[in-house]
This record gives sequence, structure tokens and C-alpha cells, in this order.
Amino acid sequence: MAKDNKITLYDLALASGATISPFVWATKYAIAHKGFELDIVPGGFSGIPERTGGKTERLPAIVDDGKWVLDSWLIAEYLDETYPDRPTLIPHPSVKALTQAMEGWLWQTAISPWMTCFIKQYRDRSLPQDHAYVTESRERMFGRKIEDIIVGREERLPLVPPTLQLMRNALAENRWFGGDTPNYADFRLLAVFLFTASVADTPVLTDDDPLRDWIERGFDLYGGLGRHPGLSPIFGLQLREGDPEPFLKGAGVGGGLYNRNTGPQSTAAETARMKGEAASAA
Repeated sequence: MAKDNKITLYDLALASGATISPFVWATKYAIAHKGFELDIVPGGFSGIPERTGGKTERLPAIVDDGKWVLDSWLIAEYLDETYPDRPTLIPHPSVKALTQAMEGWLWQTAISPWMTCFIKQYRDRSLPQDHAYVTESRERMFGRKIEDIIVGREERLPLVPPTLQLMRNALAENRWFGGDTPNYADFRLLAVFLFTASVADTPVLTDDDPLRDWIERGFDLYGGLGRHPGLSPIFGLQLREGDPEPFLKGAGVGGGLYNRNTGPQSTAAETARMKGEAASAA
């Protein structure tokens, strides 16, 4: 049993104290979901091997009553295996597989373009001793100077919201990706938006985005775990003339993937739209 109901977590944070790593964010939520308190060891990108006594050069890492566990997925699985009497994170292997697929899609869809928009803030908000490492490593990763990477971000930012419709469709019929209650799938996906909030100096989603309900409720979980004062607002994106619609509006946006066929009346409106006709009154 975790000593004093606490689990030690090695953080990867910015100068504000806000966590930057989405993997650390997911682990924070996993520990809180299990009902444990967080004993945070602060720090940034520099000196991870020294802070962890040579145990790792990557974070997150936890220590549970003397036992070290590395890697965010391994930590979640460890917590479920060690504390099966507490709320489950990964209720079935299929949840892991589907979450990994969804998370991979979200990284390609959102984190990749958002990173090119906020890479300068990523560097400037990091701890002073981390600036050189972030600059060198990210410029090597992108093959360009940080100041060049962000050029044109005003055009790129409005292109991301429309690509997130898959999430909106799923959440139109489910309170959480875990169903009635959140599980590790929610935490992995929320972590993407928490990462974005840690580095964004301008909003990335419109105020009326349907994702807002899920994100706000997610940030409020476990006593407001995602409400660190070092995070920036992610809602309030102002669209310009010619920008694409940020999300689909109106009933039946999911088509047959989400609608439930209970007879002709249930599909009449969609059929009429497909034929270009006005739906008959019920």
C-alpha cells in the first residue's frame, strides 16, 4: 500500500510550475483517479537522471512505497494491477488498444500543428536552464530555427478545430470516452489539451466548441487538477473571413455512425437532406 496514501511523481514542468508533458499529465490523473495524493518532485528538462538517481532520463516516473515505475502506460497498468480494489483505469485490453489509436490520431491532428504554432512559447516558458536544450533539440527535430517554425501560424490555427469532429461526434452520445465515468482514455486525450494550455499564448478553439463541455469537466476533475494558474485559456479563437467552420452544426452530424435506426421516422430527416427535400412533419 502506498505510504500515507501518497505516490511520488517526478514532474516535467515549465517555469510557471505547470506541467508541460502530456504523459505526466495523464499520470497525474491516473494517480488521482486511484484516490492517491500526489507527492510532486518538481523539475524541468534538465537534470532528470540526477533528480531520479540515474533511474531514468525520461518522465514520468513514480515511486510507490520505494518501488520505481517508469512510462505512463506502464504506470497506469501497474496501478490497476497493484490496487484492483480502487477505481479502474483500463477496464479491458481493448480500451488500451482503442485509446492508443485515438491518441495517435489526436497527436497527428492537433499536437503536430499546435507544436509548430507554439514552439517559441514552449521554449520561452520553460525553466531558464532548459532554454538551450529546448532550442537545440527542437530545432534539430524540425530542421529549422524556432522563429521560422512559427511563421504562418495565424493561417494554421483555424485549420485544426474542424479536424476534431470525430471527438465531438463521440461525445455527443457519451458523457466521457469511458462512458458514464472517465477512465484512462479520457486522461490520455485530456492530456493533449492540457499540454496545449501549458504553451499556448493564443486560444486554439472557439468559445462555442462542443468539446468545451468535456474539456472543462475534465480540467475540473479531482479538485481541479487541470486548473493550474500557469495554464493559458484555450477557448476564444477568433475566426477571420474565409476561415473554415470550426465544427459541424445541427442534428445528425454523425450520419449513420451515430444515429440509431428505430424505423422510418427516425431516419426521415436525414433521408430528406440527402434527397434535397424538406422533411415531412411528424
